Amino acid sequence: MTPHFLTRPEGRIAYDLAGSGPLVVCVPGMGELRSTYRHTVPALVAAGYRVATMDLRGHGDSDTTFTTYDDLAAAQDALALVDELGGPALLIGNSMGAGAVAWAAAERPDLVSGLVLSGPFVRNPPTSRAMLAMFRVLMSGPWAAKAWLSYLPTLSPGQRPADYVEHRAAIAASLRDRAYRRAFAATTRTTHEPVEQRLDEVRCPVLVVMGEQDPDFEDPAAEAQWVAERLHGELVMVPETGHYPHADRADVVNPALVRFASASTRA
Repeated sequence: MTPHFLTRPEGRIAYDLAGSGPLVVCVPGMGELRSTYRHTVPALVAAGYRVATMDLRGHGDSDTTFTTYDDLAAAQDALALVDELGGPALLIGNSMGAGAVAWAAAERPDLVSGLVLSGPFVRNPPTSRAMLAMFRVLMSGPWAAKAWLSYLPTLSPGQRPADYVEHRAAIAASLRDRAYRRAFAATTRTTHEPVEQRLDEVRCPVLVVMGEQDPDFEDPAAEAQWVAERLHGELVMVPETGHYPHADRADVVNPALVRFASASTRA
């Protein structure tokens, strides 16, 4: 699909658009592409939604000319896209993209009809300074792309979609350019603290989706429960999957997502 482009003050954000009806905007996580929602879009389009999937700054087909690549930047880009396409919209976010859409809902409640948070980072996980420093070294040098591609399969334990190898190859191709590797490294330095500070301002319906085997959290079920309770939302725990339940177990997630989309857009 040939991407569309949203013009922002420092560059362009690439996005795909399909279907017709109420708007849904999907925001991927760090190191991912808008095609992470390749198994989500058909279900939503078939249910009568207009679905936009965007690349983060410095990822996929988006530009690498920005000065910031954090949660708030992604949130502001998502809100600008809703404005461009005509909202309000249901926002779907994965990983740091979940933090971004949560902040967006607090910032512009008039533009957000609901949130779906998949493998959500809406607060900084507890970690030692040594571990944080090691992660930043791994993700900031010329070896960052190789380190990320080696780590990526560990985020999808259990079931994977049939096209997983092809999707991972597309991510690898996107990181071959030096400018994109620098942008990716900048994205890894984001903090989720500004998102956590505004969680109490989120008033729209929320669906939290968490893989039971998500290795990014010491206790995925406890983190998911915390997020759902803090945002007064629903919770779906997805078996046999990790950090990308929307992609790896679309058979479980899509029915819950379509049901939630219908309820939140009616509300």
